[in-house]
Amino acid sequence: MSPPFRRAYFNGPRQQHGAIGLIAALTLGMVLIFMLLVVDGGRLYLEQRKLQRVADMAVLEAVSRGGSCAATPSTATLYATQSAARNSFVPAGTQQTLNATCGTLVTVNQLRTFQLDPSKSDAIRVIATNTIPTSIAGGVWDLVSKGTLSTTTKLTASAVGAFGGSPLAMLTIRSSLANVDSTSSPLLNSLIGGMLGGSLNLSAVSWQGLATTNINLLSYLDQLAITAGVSAGNYNQLLNSDIKLTQFLDAAITVLEKNGGGVTVASKALGNIKLIASNTQVLKLGDLLNIQNGTPAAGLNTNIKVFDLLEGIVQLSNGKSAATATINTNIPLIGAATIYLKVIEPPQVSIIGNPALAKANPTGPNKIYVKTAQIQTRIHLDLAIVRLLNPLVDALTSVLSTVLEVVKHLLNLNLIEVIKCTLSCQSAPLSIASALDIYVEAGSASGYVTDYSCASDGPKSLTVLASASLAKLSIGSAPQTGAFPPVDSNNNLIIDPVKLINMDVKTCYVLGLLCTTDEGKAGSFNVKVQSSVSQPPKNIYYTSTIQSPTTLPNINQTPYYQQYTTQNIVDSLGNSLLGNITTSYTPPPGKTVTGDLLNSISSLVNQLTSALATAFSKLLSPLLDPLINTLLKALGVSLGNAEIGANLSCNQGGRPQLVL
Repeated sequence: MSPPFRRAYFNGPRQQHGAIGLIAALTLGMVLIFMLLVVDGGRLYLEQRKLQRVADMAVLEAVSRGGSCAATPSTATLYATQSAARNSFVPAGTQQTLNATCGTLVTVNQLRTFQLDPSKSDAIRVIATNTIPTSIAGGVWDLVSKGTLSTTTKLTASAVGAFGGSPLAMLTIRSSLANVDSTSSPLLNSLIGGMLGGSLNLSAVSWQGLATTNINLLSYLDQLAITAGVSAGNYNQLLNSDIKLTQFLDAAITVLEKNGGGVTVASKALGNIKLIASNTQVLKLGDLLNIQNGTPAAGLNTNIKVFDLLEGIVQLSNGKSAATATINTNIPLIGAATIYLKVIEPPQVSIIGNPALAKANPTGPNKIYVKTAQIQTRIHLDLAIVRLLNPLVDALTSVLSTVLEVVKHLLNLNLIEVIKCTLSCQSAPLSIASALDIYVEAGSASGYVTDYSCASDGPKSLTVLASASLAKLSIGSAPQTGAFPPVDSNNNLIIDPVKLINMDVKTCYVLGLLCTTDEGKAGSFNVKVQSSVSQPPKNIYYTSTIQSPTTLPNINQTPYYQQYTTQNIVDSLGNSLLGNITTSYTPPPGKTVTGDLLNSISSLVNQLTSALATAFSKLLSPLLDPLINTLLKALGVSLGNAEIGANLSCNQGGRPQLVL
């Protein structure tokens, strides 16, 4: 090899030392720039994230506290600002700003957007801004670019919040029993104890505690699921599960005891009631309370009266058992009476669901429907009724000559002997039945949702079609067996006429000094009454505005009750008697009524029918008024009335959510 080649090979790297140094300097510069970008980018990201968190928390608080832009100043802005301050963001001048606006959500081409509308608060939007120093790299660039780059950067965060989900409505039908005193507590002991097949002796204080104490529905359902061994949160399964009667009471006691000493009276009262309840009888919760499929748990976070819950459970139990409540009482102006009571159809005291689904088909599977129990009552009256039938006695006196003619022809008696016996023995040949049975059936009062409108904090309304309870009245004889007679295919009682007026024959001997009486020997006049009164349904309107929000409160608030009242049902029953009284004459055994005698009897029956209508009408008012005002009222049943409470939340009454 030649020497020149050797010099070129060994001197090459020395010539590249300057190039390597230049490349190293450029690389370090680029690393520094990237480091600045990473630091600046991370700082901007954290600041933006912090600002977004402030906006999110502010809008959630504004929604949850019911912020509105309708008033001045705006409560939405106030609540949002208070939330931001708790997160170390205080609006100051132009550096930090916070603005809350109200509106609604609209969907166009499957894209949901916020639409500004200060009159509505369906959704609230919060926009927060913060001005921070520009990055270090930007500052360096500003130095070399002679101030053409801004030294600050404005960050903006936006959040839209609203209550999620569909509207939710709740109907409640309740007992009008609000106060219990020492006069009504014995009646409640007889009623509740009798329907459970046992005996109760609770004080008025205990009943009052049940009537005034609330229980949270969501807590009760969750506890009942635990008690019955049902999956937590699976309310559809819970509604359709077989649950013991005692488990219904156990769950209520547990929930009340968790709430502390303020409900001790109510929980102890339920404990005493549980002692007489059947431990083998099973019921379905869905027959008492109903929850529309898909209803969120937040919508169940509401309160109901413990007495209403207990009343429904007991009536449901009685309707599924053979127990009959028997009450011996003294009715004012009438005297001693025995009352038999039976639940034919249990009530449905509460229902929660989506009113939009109910409006589409008010009586379909998604209906929002409540009803009272259907109660059957038998009142057995003894001799005391005679003095209440004075119009009938007066009518009988006026037709005495016709009666005597009937006796004479049927028994071939000498009329003079009959009159002589009547005068000497000082007694008419007639007697009134010593007992009478009156049956009153109170049908279910009901209501269901037919329409609604929702505007959150704005106007909202709910329309409920209410029907008052149908009243059926029957008067006749006592059933041969059991407390109540059977019913026909139309659910009408099959009752036998009562022998209201017996035509007795008094036979006298020894010039009238010795007489014997054969009751009913000359036959009897019989009577049977079967009447009913119903009222057409009518709409009850519930409306709520910003000025009057309590007239249609949200789900988790106390229901607003309205009463559907019709004309006096007792008077209506009395006025309907004349066309519904069936009278007949039963001749003595082996005798038939023909010819002129038949005409006489027909005339007598017609005269007595009018007298019967007047007499029974006067009887019903003093009899049924105290019955309705005490007995049925204690069971949440009022003839001709329906007391229905309503709640409506335009957002399921749930939690606020970020929607945009």
